Amino acid sequence: MSQGTVLAFDFGLKRTGVASGELEIGVAHPLTTIKADSRNTRFAAIDKLINEWQPGLLVVGLPLHPDGAEHVMTRAARNFAAALEARYQLAVFLRDERYTSAVVEDEFRASDKPGVKLRHSVDAHAAQLILQGFFDERATA
Repeated sequence: MSQGTVLAFDFGLKRTGVASGELEIGVAHPLTTIKADSRNTRFAAIDKLINEWQPGLLVVGLPLHPDGAEHVMTRAARNFAAALEARYQLAVFLRDERYTSAVVEDEFRASDKPGVKLRHSVDAHAAQLILQGFFDERATA
């Protein structure tokens, strides 16, 4: 697949950041943050995004320890990716997301924009970094 919309997710148990981009141009944009404590609520919001954006594939950030070791959230992200694949019948790619939220938070702190609005968009911007990394890897492969 060389063109089409891609949605990426920075999965969290309470908040899941979402980004979008087009394979053909390889540029990611923050989209939204889904605030949901339950699987049903999270997937209801994702259903709407899938219907609206009609992606050709999905990307999920894979949280790992700094040394690459897996932890509890790694398994949760893998389970989330598997559920996306089964529910939407789309290819789902996992992408290392180490430090994405920290990078976004550092960028927000360094900016002169109001902090409250930015704090609420950290997850969507982290999803943007995950997706941009996916695009960049494809471009060099």
